[in-house]
Amino acid sequence: MSREISSTGQNSGHLSHSGHSGHSGHSGASPELRASHADRDRTVDVLRVAAGDGRLTLEELDERLEVALSARTLGELAALTADLPPGSVPGGAAVAEVKDVLRIHQKHSAIARAGRWVVPRRMEIVAEWCEVTLDFTEAVITQDTLRIDVDSQGRNLTLVTRPGIVVDVDGLALEHSRFRTRRAPAAPGAPVALRVELVGRKSFGRVVVRPSRRTFGQWLLRKPLALPAGD
Repeated sequence: MSREISSTGQNSGHLSHSGHSGHSGHSGASPELRASHADRDRTVDVLRVAAGDGRLTLEELDERLEVALSARTLGELAALTADLPPGSVPGGAAVAEVKDVLRIHQKHSAIARAGRWVVPRRMEIVAEWCEVTLDFTEAVITQDTLRIDVDSQGRNLTLVTRPGIVVDVDGLALEHSRFRTRRAPAAPGAPVALRVELVGRKSFGRVVVRPSRRTFGQWLLRKPLALPAGD
């Protein structure tokens, strides 16, 4: 008998076969069919996106990932996402759009990723005298680590973060360049949703890590930046 994860992340000891297929891309398939590695990977992506959106706590995510990676049937996987919105990716982005590597090679122009862009598993940035901005404020996060290989000369590399995102620059060599960071406000004990690891070389210009700027209304009222739901 298979296990079911409830909305609180607890094992209920059984799996209901009411025909609900969940939102892991198994709609219409028999819940008794054996799951493939690709099926498990899709479910893991959905769970990570849901945790990044604040729909699951870190403990719930860990519990569901453990079950997903050992699931034998599509029914077991469907139970893990039954209480999550379809696709668990607002704005129409699909989990299938997650790239293994996103390569950006640019000269003498601006580069920006903003809005609800899907964060890849790894990035390569080769830039010459380009202003590079990666805005994670509304980004769709499907894994807990992003490695960015940097080979950049001139201008600034800016990472705009939100609570739960930390940036590690230990692997980045700076030549005639400076690093400036200002962390986004976070609730005490908030889990880390994404760790960004910068590695490679940055010469001239600056590396800036900062939270999203206040809106004009927030500035007037001196209101703190809103935290994602669940924090």
